[in-house]
Formats: sequence, C-alpha cells, structure tokens
Amino acid sequence: MKIQREAVIATALDLLDEVGVEGLTMRRLAQELDIKAASLYWHFANKQALMNGIADALIEGVAHEHQDELSPSTAWFNAVSVTAHEIRNALLKRRDGARVYAGTYVITDNTLRVAEALIGPLYEAGASTRLASWGAFSIIYYVMGFVMEEQPLADPSEISLAIATHRDQFEALAAKGYPHVLAAAADLFSPDFDARFDAGLDLLIAGLRMKIAESSHA
Repeated sequence: MKIQREAVIATALDLLDEVGVEGLTMRRLAQELDIKAASLYWHFANKQALMNGIADALIEGVAHEHQDELSPSTAWFNAVSVTAHEIRNALLKRRDGARVYAGTYVITDNTLRVAEALIGPLYEAGASTRLASWGAFSIIYYVMGFVMEEQPLADPSEISLAIATHRDQFEALAAKGYPHVLAAAADLFSPDFDARFDAGLDLLIAGLRMKIAESSHA
C-alpha cells in the first residue's frame, strides 16, 4: 500500500518526540514506517524537505480558533499577543519544536495564515507594510529563540538541577567584578518561563506601539 504524506508527517512527529531532531533521520523514519527509503523520498527529497513538512504541521493549529473570538474592535496588541502565545504553545508541544521550525521558509496556508494574524493587526493599527511585516518577523524570531532556550528545561526537575548546578558558580564569578549581573542573579535564574516570555513580548509590543504612533503622526 502506498504510504501517504500525512502518515509520514504524523510518524515523523512521534519519532521527533522520541529521538529529537538529531536522531530523526530519513533512514530511521523509513524503518519506523516499515517502508523502503525510496517510498519515503517520493514525498520528501531530503531531510530538509522533511523538516519543512514537519514545521508546517507544527503550526497547523495556530491562528484558527481565536480568530473567531477576536472582534474587529479588539486591540491590535491583544490580537498579536494571542497569536504569539499560540505559536509558543505549538512549538512547545513537540520535542525540539523550535529548532525544527527555525530556518524553514515554507509557503503554505498555515504559514501565511499565521503571518496574516500578526501582520494584519499591525497594519490595521497604522503600521506601514514594512513595520508590520518586520515587526511580525521580530515577534516570531523572539518566540523561536525563547522556546529554544526553555524547551530543554521544560521539566521542573531539570530546571531545579540546572539552577543547582550553575548558580553558585555563576554568582562566584559575577562577584569578582560584575556587580550588576550579580544583583540580577535571582531574575536571571528565575524558572518562571511564562512570566519571562510575557515580559519580553510586552517589550516588543511596547516598541511597536511607539513606532506606530510615530508613523501615524509623521
């Protein structure tokens, strides 16, 4: 029976959870599907093509449901914030999700829908096409970078271990000549990733609000 593309992606996502992005090879995936490699290459010419397909699947559920809940009067920054949180949650659902998504440039309904959910509110708020599109890119870059950092420490026990392992050494070195870094140690080692994510996103949105206000008065 001919293997379907959707079945390949579904199996690849499960394998990604099991072995991570480094362990997800075309050979391993073909073995998991119990097919010959030639059948797999019919759908994906190489691993990058496979990563593109996985990346597209990762965001399949983003910017769907909330679009019906947001009225035209919803503040643009709330709409953008909702989409950013949905992207983060989508990437966190799968092991190495952000690493897979980074560096892919897939032209599909999924990617354009997510882009529209970010660019549209900015443009309607008064941003130029450049500010709206580059602002949307900046938000996506922020989300990807943040998830890359937090994902290896998704387990609370791993966070506690990382803090216990590194904090004493960090503070000992900082005490030798980096007073401001030392003073910020508690915040730098904070395990509250939700609060840290919101803080960074708020900074980006505040900057965009300022830029939109400046362009509106130009």
